[in-house]
Amino acid sequence: MLNSTATIEPENEPENGSDNESQRTTEPASALKVDYVTKEFPVLSGNGTATNESFCVFEEVKFNVRKGEFMSMVGHSGCGKSTLLNMMAGFDKPTRGAIVVDGKEVTGPGLDRMVVFQSFALMPWLTCFENIRVAVRQAYPDWSVDEVKAHTQKYVDTMGLTGTENRRPALLSGGMRQRVGLARAFCVDPKVLLLDEPFAQIDALTRGVIQDELMRMWEAAGATVFMVTHDVDEAILLSDRIALMSNGPNAQLSRIIEVNIPRPRTRAQMIESPQYTRIRNEILKFLISHQKSDLADKV
Repeated sequence: MLNSTATIEPENEPENGSDNESQRTTEPASALKVDYVTKEFPVLSGNGTATNESFCVFEEVKFNVRKGEFMSMVGHSGCGKSTLLNMMAGFDKPTRGAIVVDGKEVTGPGLDRMVVFQSFALMPWLTCFENIRVAVRQAYPDWSVDEVKAHTQKYVDTMGLTGTENRRPALLSGGMRQRVGLARAFCVDPKVLLLDEPFAQIDALTRGVIQDELMRMWEAAGATVFMVTHDVDEAILLSDRIALMSNGPNAQLSRIIEVNIPRPRTRAQMIESPQYTRIRNEILKFLISHQKSDLADKV
């Protein structure tokens, strides 16, 4: 758990001095590093051919996600949150800069980075059990059939899916489908778990239950998590730190807020916390101020 309340982290390098040497010594190791990343897309003409112009989604974004940390990113639509997550997953590449996981630059997808999507992304022809087992087989190709089966069943049970093993996704509720996605992601013990608005298509009551299950699994596994979300309360409930992006195009990382609310967290306790009120107000003020800027630009 991090130690300061709703503070803004400077992204500048520390100055020389004994205090800063001590800080560098005690700073947790980074699992994921976003190193001055810029993403541009070519502007196409009316007939679909490329022009000499480009559209910059975001520029020179720089931050680290610490090992074992749960970090979220919040910002208005169009700021490039999901684009950045896709680059972390290896589905896309930066125009400039680099993304580094465990000391190695990301050049493509890999089992060290598992993604849970907003749209569930399950294979409809496979059962609940089979959707999880396919990831276990890929991660542990030398395991026996019994070992794969036992490991798969462990995560079926952990996510509360016992009894649904033989159901295909069409026969599962939205909440149960996302449980399958989370089980499939956690079962391979990834270095980084990437969540792209994973609860957006789930009703509010079910969302709360699965968020609690996610927190429990994250704490038990000691996993590193990076999540993109529009839900401010969700970000505060789950996160150690929250990154705020300015508006696109040419979006930038505006600030990073520390969330100093003790764990384990519950909603009932959280909403009574003065830290929660302060953090929530700071994020909402940031989002509202940028929304007003959008409206002003259109007038």
